[in-house]
Amino acid sequence: MAVATSQARTLADVVFPRRERAWVRDLALALAMSAFTALCARIAIPLPWTPVPITGQTLAVLLTGALLGPRLGALAMVFYLLEGLLGLPVFAMGRNAWSPSSLPGLPVIIGPTAGYLFSYPLAAALIGTLATRGWDRRPHTMLAAMLLSSVVILSCGYVWYVMIFTLVSGVFDPWSALLKTVIPFIPGDITKALIAAGVLPSAWRLVQRAR
Repeated sequence: MAVATSQARTLADVVFPRRERAWVRDLALALAMSAFTALCARIAIPLPWTPVPITGQTLAVLLTGALLGPRLGALAMVFYLLEGLLGLPVFAMGRNAWSPSSLPGLPVIIGPTAGYLFSYPLAAALIGTLATRGWDRRPHTMLAAMLLSSVVILSCGYVWYVMIFTLVSGVFDPWSALLKTVIPFIPGDITKALIAAGVLPSAWRLVQRAR
């Protein structure tokens, strides 16, 4: 499938073309997707054996990158983190950066789940880069892009959890951390990837027909 235009590299570029005062358009899109991520964070299912809930956040993060591209996608996630730092209840379970985490004395922003938060700009930039190369236009490449970006999120979440747990408890237990931060979320991430693999290529086809 040919790229929609030689100038528009992401779906947002096609639907909302960059014209004069492009910075206003870019700012509005980044803020809108940060708000969308906050909304998806409200979809949260706590699990009894881990401080990490199942949420809609990661799907929002990866859709943001795929729609906006690497620069704007990462910027939207930076805005999202800044909103949490400002005390807005944008994180999972209605928390902000300074809410108490599951470890006494540590706020969410440096608590055991902070690695996931820190990964969001990176994951959005990765999938955004792949989208600008056309990976969001076919189901199999969109699926691969989602899974690769999900690996970034899970890896950052895992490494941070191991580091914090080791510092606080003095016990290095990477297997237990894997059971709490990675394995329970693999089925959900695969499901989210399948959803995106159906939605994004279909959206491209609709937009191209409309054009």
